[in-house]
Amino acid sequence: VLKIAKEPISLETPIGDEEDSNLGDFIPDVNAIQPIDAAIQSNLRETTTRVLASLTPREERVLRMRFGIGMNTDHTLEEVGQQFSVTRERIRQIEAKALRKLKHPSRSRKLRSFLDN
Repeated sequence: VLKIAKEPISLETPIGDEEDSNLGDFIPDVNAIQPIDAAIQSNLRETTTRVLASLTPREERVLRMRFGIGMNTDHTLEEVGQQFSVTRERIRQIEAKALRKLKHPSRSRKLRSFLDN
């Protein structure tokens, strides 16, 4: 048994009576995204977009920049303030107000199901 286990075998080795499958067909790709995970991610992205769209355009943009939603990275209060030509304290206030709005049950229930999973 040990001798067999040590010998290399081709992933193209036919498997089954019909030999219509290869050994490689049965080896899972651990790096591939599972279809259910892709569907959840897509649904989360769509729901997040809808919930953020319920805020004012300024609040939405501040939250997107602060948390890096749809961006490569998040931004500091200072960086966001420069984009809007306001102080970082004003951005902090806008962010706090937007987050309070998102915590309201009418908005938060739409995202809560993603936390339960």
